[in-house]
Amino acid sequence: MKAAKMLMLLALAFGATAFAADDTQPGQVSPPPRMTQQSRDAAVKAARDAEAASRKAVDHARAALDKSQATAGRISRTGAEAIRRAARKTWESATRFEEKAAASAEKALTESRDAARAAAEESSKAAAAAREALGKAEDASRRAMESSREEAQKAAEATREALKKVDESMRTAARAAKDAVAKTTGASLPAKQ
Repeated sequence: MKAAKMLMLLALAFGATAFAADDTQPGQVSPPPRMTQQSRDAAVKAARDAEAASRKAVDHARAALDKSQATAGRISRTGAEAIRRAARKTWESATRFEEKAAASAEKALTESRDAARAAAEESSKAAAAAREALGKAEDASRRAMESSREEAQKAAEATREALKKVDESMRTAARAAKDAVAKTTGASLPAKQ
């Protein structure tokens, strides 16, 4: 009889400690959700993809800025200044996006939803700035047509192509940021275009 009481007390004690070690809340059917290693890897990969895309955008913006400064002597001052300002604004937007993407890469494991949303919003702003810069560059090239038409056309075309690459890179970065959210949280952001 004593052995049965002792076994009963041991079973009760171990059962209580096992229940205390279980982190499932009373009334909760399953344990709380946790990130698996696969979803962590997906978050890190998506954040790195966004960061790489933003670096590419910065490189394209710098190229646009360099091309506009190189062709400034060959076309009218007004046109060159408009192209230069547009390229600089695009470059600054791309730089801001690169900083946001780097921050989202750091926070991808803990706050992936908010970081990716911020990166997506920032990339939308940068893409809008790139499109505005493209419009200004085209306007400047029209004004510069009064001078030597062929050289002005070449300069405007080079700037247009560089700014188109910036816009494309920014869109890619925005998609990568949205994919990071979808892979880590299962949530989907509304499409902004």
